[in-house]
Amino acid sequence: MKEKSIDIMNNPTPRTKNSPAAIPGKKSILVTGATGYVGGRLIPQLLSEGYRVRVLVRDPQRLQGRAWLNQVEVFQGDVMKAETILPAMTGVYAAYYLIHSMGSSTDFLERDLTAARHFGAAAKEAGVQNIIYLGGLGDPETELSKHLRSRQMTGDALRQSGIPVTEFRAAVIVGSGSISFEMIRYLTERVPIMICPRWVYTRTQPISIDDVLQYLLAALEQPESTGKIIEIGGKNVLTYGDMMMGYARARKLKRVLLPIPVLTPRLSSYWVHLVTPLPASVARPLIDGLRNEVIVRSDSSLRLFPDIQPIDYETSVMNALKKIEAGEGDTIWSDALASSQGDLPPVILTQEQGLIIERRQKLVATSPAQVFRTYSGLGGTRGWLTFNFAWKLRGVVDRLVGGVGMRRGRRHPDDLRVGDAVDFWRVEAVNPDRLVRLRAEMKVPGKAWLQFESIPDEKGGTRLVQTTFFEPKGLSGLLYWYLFYPIHAYIFAGMVQEIGEQAAVHTSTGEGKISQ
Repeated sequence: MKEKSIDIMNNPTPRTKNSPAAIPGKKSILVTGATGYVGGRLIPQLLSEGYRVRVLVRDPQRLQGRAWLNQVEVFQGDVMKAETILPAMTGVYAAYYLIHSMGSSTDFLERDLTAARHFGAAAKEAGVQNIIYLGGLGDPETELSKHLRSRQMTGDALRQSGIPVTEFRAAVIVGSGSISFEMIRYLTERVPIMICPRWVYTRTQPISIDDVLQYLLAALEQPESTGKIIEIGGKNVLTYGDMMMGYARARKLKRVLLPIPVLTPRLSSYWVHLVTPLPASVARPLIDGLRNEVIVRSDSSLRLFPDIQPIDYETSVMNALKKIEAGEGDTIWSDALASSQGDLPPVILTQEQGLIIERRQKLVATSPAQVFRTYSGLGGTRGWLTFNFAWKLRGVVDRLVGGVGMRRGRRHPDDLRVGDAVDFWRVEAVNPDRLVRLRAEMKVPGKAWLQFESIPDEKGGTRLVQTTFFEPKGLSGLLYWYLFYPIHAYIFAGMVQEIGEQAAVHTSTGEGKISQ
């Protein structure tokens, strides 16, 4: 039977409401960057303090799975499109601006400044009283890297609106899932003898994510901080090498640093690309910024927020490791970063648009929920059930040609939500107990999706449907599909079979997770 379309978008825009815990008289607060690392952790803190919270996001689908979703108001908008911002601003007392580009595109600075000007103008028109912005630490009188400079220029662009801006400037943020911490963690875990370029010996002042959140939250109730630029940092001033060795001590690892003067930021970014989950396009601006000494030069944070006593670096590391081990990290750097094909919106796929579609089905003698739990737990340390060596080899090849590879793993072994990275896939849709759709972010000549569905069968049990969609790009895409199809068909045939068997086995044993 011919299908006019394959409409797999059974996830409507989240229905939201004001927080039931909001305290009467508490201010209404807008948060941008809700799908990002800091914003996703700030929102539950605001809610716990009784604030009424709104979030502005480009794609509300990516908020699925957040525990706080039904406690906030969600507004869809894009800071690059000025006309979409104003509705979210109406009636708001203060707005958090937690948006920043991280990549090597040549126009990132102009995009950052345009977005900030749009945001400031909308806030001014709506009567917002204060903008709270998290920027980058660094002496503006020195030759800052392009990305550090852009962080500070973004603060200036927000101030052009005439609204008071509370700008916190921070260096390396230490926390489970933060981009800087993940780079330190993977480099230290995987490389026992580290060849270190000059930037490894530049001084910085890392700060715990918990301390950052305290400052951001406290700014709402400290009127003297309004309109100020406030430098924040942790208890220690360290080099990046000190930070790696501090991590090694926390993990009881023996590591050696070998200095070498000729390793450039470009070469360093390729090394980081090969060793860690960070792609070179993200590692390069991060490393460029590490040539600048970024330490706190003002005591304004101590004067304005005397109750906040930043913790030391090794305590920050231990806290991060505890959260990783407990699986408590609510956000991770890759939540907000699509690493190879961009942060694309969800797609409705049709047969008429040049897609090659392969669908496999299996009847499983268990509930749709159990089948869903099985395939939604794929990836990360559990792997892909069949031919894991082939998946790992594909990841290695992808890294060698500049892709994301398999090293990103997954945020949580069982919980899955829209926007999560799962190895070299991105979660594009999650319909609990019914559907998971993944979009490929490995290097392929075209676009690819892998979808799983749990459909109740009228005769009992569940119909497991596994579908691959491939949109080839030109002749190279067609050649890729047909050249590798025998291998892909063999692997995917085994996978749908194994998912069904595992789901049935765990039903009979009473377990709910797929095998490690």
